[in-house]
Amino acid sequence: MSEIVSHIKPLGFQWEALDPFLFCVHHEDFFPKGNANLGPDKKELAGRNIGQDFHVKDGWRMYHGQTVPGFPPHPHRGFETVTVVRKGWVDHSDSMGAAGRYGNGDVQWMTAGKGLQHSEMFPLVNQDTDNPMELFQIWLNLPRTSKMVEPHYKMFWNENIPRYETTDAQNRKTKIELIAGQIDTLAAPVPPPDSWAAKDENEVAIWVIHMEPNAAFELPAASPGVNRRLYFYKGDQLQLNDTNLPAYHSADLQADQQINMMAGEEACSALILQGRPMREPVVQYGPFVMNSKQEIDEAFSEYRQTQFGGWPWPQDEVTHGADAKRFAIYSDGTKEER
Repeated sequence: MSEIVSHIKPLGFQWEALDPFLFCVHHEDFFPKGNANLGPDKKELAGRNIGQDFHVKDGWRMYHGQTVPGFPPHPHRGFETVTVVRKGWVDHSDSMGAAGRYGNGDVQWMTAGKGLQHSEMFPLVNQDTDNPMELFQIWLNLPRTSKMVEPHYKMFWNENIPRYETTDAQNRKTKIELIAGQIDTLAAPVPPPDSWAAKDENEVAIWVIHMEPNAAFELPAASPGVNRRLYFYKGDQLQLNDTNLPAYHSADLQADQQINMMAGEEACSALILQGRPMREPVVQYGPFVMNSKQEIDEAFSEYRQTQFGGWPWPQDEVTHGADAKRFAIYSDGTKEER
């Protein structure tokens, strides 16, 4: 192992990340057919620890959901979530009255800022076939100066996410989805204004790389001092310079060095998280990420008093109906439909 490629580790459910990122969770569930309530049939729930179902059984989990898989209302403060949905659907609702359904390549970028509640449910919209789900949820820290900004979210719809494509000498393709950052002259959508990613000098990149079998690609260099970690989540083997990265492993890459990537006998997919570190104290307790324990205590105290605006929806496990298409309603009432 070289200094350019280092710290190779196996991946679990929650992936460790480098500053300015906090971590990434990889959800992959092979949900069964849905019922009229967009959840699995009751017989499918037998033997599960409903409300705390994080153990894979029959290929899927209910998480904190009682009748629909997912995460009913919970608070956040002090960071951002970037939810990259590869397959399946997410129904969003929050304490600011915003809502949406997105999936199958869409990305939601939410700035929690000074605090909000939101729910993320995984509706099983198909009643005649299975409902596979795969997503990444990436937690990106907010700098001290932006911890208490107003919360909001942006949608990066699948059809609007730039895709960089190149071929090697044997005409094998590599495609890269740019959720943040830039390759050559191709740039990702503009991130939320208070994000660490909003300043070009921070060189934040979120790239999803897909390589055909045996494809070769030269990963371009970034600036010295930038952190870069690669998560190899699909495929049999990925070569990084002279280092072989096993399946479902991560590796730290020296960002100011070009990396020669080569896929194995199977098609490969990898996630790259890159950015200039904030180098600030990080104190995390559950859903809050601040710079000191006192600020964490203040967050819990305020949440107990205000519920960050309360929950304006008639139920906790909010879903948007079997026939809903992709849409977003923002806190100012603006609505997008796809």
